[in-house]
Amino acid sequence: MAQKIKKGDRVVVVAGRDKGKTGEVVKALPAEGRVVVSGVNVVKRHQRQSQTQEGGILTKEAAIDASNVMHVDPKDDKPTRVGFKFLSDGRKVRFAKRSGEVIDN
Repeated sequence: MAQKIKKGDRVVVVAGRDKGKTGEVVKALPAEGRVVVSGVNVVKRHQRQSQTQEGGILTKEAAIDASNVMHVDPKDDKPTRVGFKFLSDGRKVRFAKRSGEVIDN
């Protein structure tokens, strides 16, 4: 199945601890059905020092389930569902169901 949320998309979190936060998708993990969003689900990890990396407590974004995020509509910046349609030139693109605006360039 084609992926509805891809790297670089603006999304809003609709469920969980970070509900209401918006951010950009940094990484999409389609096999696991999860996404990493900047500034969302921030966790602390203890890192042992190595020759190349300094040790200490690092903060980084952890993956969240893709069903807990929704696309931000390009027209009015509100959450929207995503659909697929074919353009007149034969390309298959994603579009916002709320406004009908094409998401893919």
